[in-house]
Amino acid sequence: MNAHLQPTGSAYFIQKETAAVENHTLSVLVSNEPGVLARVIGLFSGRGYNIESLTVSETEHEAHLSRITIVTRGTPIVLEQIKAQLERIVPVHRVLDLTVRARELGQERPIEREVALIKVAGSGEARAETLRLADAFQAKVVDATVEHFIFEITGKSSKIDQFVAIIKPLGLIEICRTGIAAMNRGSQGM
Repeated sequence: MNAHLQPTGSAYFIQKETAAVENHTLSVLVSNEPGVLARVIGLFSGRGYNIESLTVSETEHEAHLSRITIVTRGTPIVLEQIKAQLERIVPVHRVLDLTVRARELGQERPIEREVALIKVAGSGEARAETLRLADAFQAKVVDATVEHFIFEITGKSSKIDQFVAIIKPLGLIEICRTGIAAMNRGSQGM
């Protein structure tokens, strides 16, 4: 038996976490004021939680509200801790775990989309192949010269990852991604 996992009688004995690590998408409605994003990010960094994706934008101008969409990873216990700690931050109005909510509605995941700008060098046959692949992925040319293309692609992160992987050998120069914007299906709002 593992002696280091046995109860010691100490109040500080912590049993090893055996739950699976999951990705969850959190939607956080906050007051649109200076320092709010820093406080939210500080919560994650101060406790060692990782942020896989982060998007922020004002959603209700008159009410001065912004929506922060965070994709993070953790066990169910860690994810509950993150949500509880976010809810305690003063300018946070609401925290919604879109992943849990989607499951409650019988859906696999919330609607998640990301936008990416992808710059690819290309000439000759590689240029023609790049355009064929972009068309197959419904990537739109937003800038072009005789030496490069810049494509705009929108979709699930996995679609963008796949496009990047396929285009890489053809002359990938640079990628800029927005992060995930997410929303649950149905008539209910946040």
